[in-house]
Formats: sequence, structure tokens, C-alpha cells
Amino acid sequence: MNLEYGPEYQDFTKKVQSFCKKYKGLSFKDRANTPLISSGGSGGPEMHRSEWQKILIENGYFARSVPKEYGGYGGDADIIKSRIIAAEFSKSKTPTPMGGQGIDMLVPTLLEMGTEEQKQAYIKPTLHGKMIWCQGYSEPNAGSDLASLQTKGELVGDEWVINGQKIWTSTAQYSQMCFCLVRTEPDAPKHAGISYLLIPMDTPGIEIRPLVDMTLKPGFNEVFFTDVKIPEGNIIGKRGEGWAVANATLGHERGSLAPPDATMNRVNMLIHLMKKETLDGKPLIEHPIYRDRLMQIQGKVLAQQSHALRLLSAKLNPGTDVKIGQMIQKLTGTELRHELEGLAIDVMGEIGTLYEDSPHLKNDGTWQFIYMYFLGLIIGGGTSQIQKNIIAERGLGMPKEPKIQGA
Repeated sequence: MNLEYGPEYQDFTKKVQSFCKKYKGLSFKDRANTPLISSGGSGGPEMHRSEWQKILIENGYFARSVPKEYGGYGGDADIIKSRIIAAEFSKSKTPTPMGGQGIDMLVPTLLEMGTEEQKQAYIKPTLHGKMIWCQGYSEPNAGSDLASLQTKGELVGDEWVINGQKIWTSTAQYSQMCFCLVRTEPDAPKHAGISYLLIPMDTPGIEIRPLVDMTLKPGFNEVFFTDVKIPEGNIIGKRGEGWAVANATLGHERGSLAPPDATMNRVNMLIHLMKKETLDGKPLIEHPIYRDRLMQIQGKVLAQQSHALRLLSAKLNPGTDVKIGQMIQKLTGTELRHELEGLAIDVMGEIGTLYEDSPHLKNDGTWQFIYMYFLGLIIGGGTSQIQKNIIAERGLGMPKEPKIQGA
């Protein structure tokens, strides 16, 4: 059986390889401000992250199926071409596109549920890195039970007036916009009284308080809304029906927190590290214990990539429910990424315990940073425990967790 790609895809592969070769060693002028981005290394061209995003879109290596009128490439959703792009970028260590809450979560939600005016206003600047978004979901008393949120929105004339508080809001201090869940129908059942609003972050009445986490960086924020006024039209979906929109966004979030192609890119970096680091005069990749751990991780990532292709294929078939599949990807992907970064720290030995401004840091301390950062992503988008419960009950048909009477 011949499992090779046909001539069309072989030509496309050569085209992608040529592109990757052209940008070999690409580095970013603004890399210090975005420690999670991948960089091709050094010795090649240098540019800003948004410039690279534009080049990728123009060549069809990002936002392939997003219509041109919204700032995308405007091509077909070709699964094989998507696989070729991911594989060649990973092999050559070519930097991946920008992601984030706006690109990975809001854009697909707008394409699915937004008005034409909203698509025209928000998708292009978001895809091109000109408009950064944050997510206003969690509150001090509404985390895993998100529908208990209390931030209030009242329609006064032709404006929404918003009062309340959000917490664990990533990138709020850098964002121009926020997609936010607000209770607009106080007398309705808790899932039925929520609306999905779009809030400019420079609106008077918004206060942002950064929260420094274990990475020693302000990765999260508290956001306070005091009589914040936004136009009535800054709503996705109908009033009081924001829970359905929020669940669509959550599905996209779970699929974006640990993309397997980005993880494979890190695996290739880990292999390079293990070839350089030595123990008893031998590269660590030749030591059976370390090599076994690497191969276990590599096998899991390959399985993740196959699962992602299955999800992509399913999405092309109308009516196919991929929610459970996305939860599986989020659950296993975030925990796997944390395991991968942990192996890199072990490989570096004593140097792996260093952080901050040590002159002996390797890869600018990104292994240590991401190891800690992914502890947050294991919680974000629904904790691993919540994911396991839902997968067990809704996906596998297992009995529901018993509830304590009177609790």
C-alpha cells in the first residue's frame, strides 16, 4: 500500500520547506515581552511578532480557512496541508503563529456567532496581532461553577452599565478589549441570565490589579468594573443567551491551551538539549533512563497530533459534536506539556533549578518558566478534575458523582 502524498501535496511540501529555509534562524525584536513564543534561533532575519504574523497569513500558513474579507488567507480547510505545515514547521524549528485568547478563542466564536459588523471590526486586527483580548469569565465566587457569576450589566438607554469584579484575567494589563460574561437578567435561572459583552479596556471605570504568580511575573489580574458604559450593540448573541456563546468559546479555549504541534516543537528542542547535555562523558540522550522518558513523551505527543487531526476532520462534518474530544485534548495536553518541561529541567541538572537573572540560564529560562506556567493552564479552562468528571459522565456514560444531601 502506498501511503505517500500525491503530487499536489508533494509540491506543497517542497513549497513549505523552501519557506522554512528562507526564514531559518528567525528571531523577534519583541521576544523579551513574550516569553512563551517560539523563536527559530539566531543568525537569520529579525522582525516584530506582528510582521511575522502577516507573512504567515499572506502565504497561507496561518488562518488558512478564514475568509480574506476578515483578514485571513481565504483558502480551503485542507487537513493534509495543515498537517504538512505543522510537520515542516516543527522539523525546521520555524516559529509558530501568534496565539492567545483573541486569536484562538474569540475569532472562531465571532466566525460562528458574530454579526457581520462585529466580524469586520474585530477579526482582522485580532488575527494580525494589532488587537489583544482578555477573557472576563472567573470571579472570586464563580470559578468551576462559572454560572454563579455576579458581575451585573444593566441596559440604560442605549448603553450597558457594568459593575462587578473578575479575577484570573490573563493579559488584561496589555489588552485593548475584553470578552466578558455579565449577568443581565437577575431574575432568570443562573444559566439563562447571562450575556456575552465586548468591552474596550480603556473605558472609564475599569481598574486592573496585576497578580504576581509563581513565575514571578504578573500572569493574571483582578479587573474591577465601576459604572462602565459600553454601546448596546457590544453583545454576541442575544441578551440573556450568553451561556451558549460562552460554551462555544470554552470549546475553542480547551483546544488551544496545549496545541500538539507546538508541543512537538518543544520535543525537538528537548532532543537538541539532550544531545548537548552530558553525564559521565556521554550525551544524556544516550542514557537509557532519560531516553525512555523522552520516548514516552514523544509517543504521547504523536498520539495527541493524531487526536487533533481527528478533531479537525470531525469539525468539517456539520453536526459532529467534538466537545468531549476537545476536553480530552485539554486534559492530556496541558499535563503532557508540564511533564515535558519537567524532563528538560531534570536534564539540565543543578542548572535546571536556576531562575530569574542567573548568567547560567539556558534558553533564557523558558524551560523553568513554562514548567510553572503550565500548572496554571492545567487549572485554566476547567481543572483536570472537572474535565475528568465531564469526560467520564458525558463521554463514557459513567454514573454521576453523588451529591451530599443538604450541602
